[in-house]
Amino acid sequence: MQIIETPQQMQALSAEWRCSGQTVGFVPTMGALHEGHLSLVRAARSQCQKVVASVFVNPTQFGPQEDLDQYPRPFEHDCELLREEGCDAIFAPSVAAMYGAAALKHEPHAYESHTFVEVSKLGDVWEGVIRPGHLRGVATVVTKLFNIVRPQRAYFGEKDYQQLKVIECLVRDLNFDIEIVPLPTVREADGLALSSRNAYLAPAERAAATALYQALSQAAAMVQQGERDIAVLGAAMEKICDAQPLVKVQYITIVDAETLAPLDRLEDSPARVLIAAKVGETRLIDNIALSF
Repeated sequence: MQIIETPQQMQALSAEWRCSGQTVGFVPTMGALHEGHLSLVRAARSQCQKVVASVFVNPTQFGPQEDLDQYPRPFEHDCELLREEGCDAIFAPSVAAMYGAAALKHEPHAYESHTFVEVSKLGDVWEGVIRPGHLRGVATVVTKLFNIVRPQRAYFGEKDYQQLKVIECLVRDLNFDIEIVPLPTVREADGLALSSRNAYLAPAERAAATALYQALSQAAAMVQQGERDIAVLGAAMEKICDAQPLVKVQYITIVDAETLAPLDRLEDSPARVLIAAKVGETRLIDNIALSF
């Protein structure tokens, strides 16, 4: 397994693979890997001749008061996990390699690009409201990574559902010749969606965090039983979360699964429930599909 630190080296290696007729699969990550990430690597391994994972904590998707400095960076452990999964290369650039030393100034949060990628509408709601600039940072860095790694397939988990939809949109609108492969959210036994930020949770917070999945599951069960009223479903979910004092809901919404527009009533089109909440000081997101 190769560890590559510069865009030029990664582009050269990918070009070599592609010229020899090999399919390149790509799993972008910010490190602190868990089973959710590894499930993406396994899928790529099963479908592609070569697999690249990036490990890059992208400063442009963090707000000034967010956890950029505290975000876990167990790089050696991440490398060992990826080696065990048969990853062919890790792309682990520095911030300077990705954005230029001059752009760093004295504070990574102050970085301002001359060029950025922004997906309007899909990126302006929900997470776009709570975390201004976050999805622009995601879209920009993913565009850069796609141009550097040049994969034929890229793998993303559904846990970050709005991010997935934004990336699908930018690939479609900017004519990237890349297949986006979404994979289901990986959960703990009690339903909590795996996230690198789960490591921040104290024991009592970890127990309370299961309310998010319980609320989502309640909505899905009610829909299966015939409930179609959005207000009724929302009230049931809020009741479950409100029963946990450590959980402070930022939004619970039922949206069209493609446009992310809020729904007034469930009809026949695919729908998704999105939830975001702070559990103690840790912010978590989750979602679930509604089938009816």
